[in-house]
Amino acid sequence: MSAEDLEKYETDMELALYREYRDVVGLFSHVVETERRFYLANEVDVQVRSGGGDTWFEVTMNDAWVWDVYRPARFVKKARVITFKDVNVEELAKSELEFPKDGPFAG
Repeated sequence: MSAEDLEKYETDMELALYREYRDVVGLFSHVVETERRFYLANEVDVQVRSGGGDTWFEVTMNDAWVWDVYRPARFVKKARVITFKDVNVEELAKSELEFPKDGPFAG
């Protein structure tokens, strides 16, 4: 497999992942971003933990979808993430979840 073939394969996988995201985003109410992953979820709980002079975040998500091109099953019933880095959680309004029918992402 040439470098060009590999690049085309990766591009096709990323496009398929984006299309999947576009198809499922309306099913979820929250966006969660960590330093390693992007999630869609319907329930999110973030707990700040500390011990031994360190502080970390424990994020629990129910009914989630994981943005990961290499993951064969992206829907998960429950996910738990522990991180020492920032966590961003946004609750999305339904109007924010819809793509314009005639916009650049239509199709």
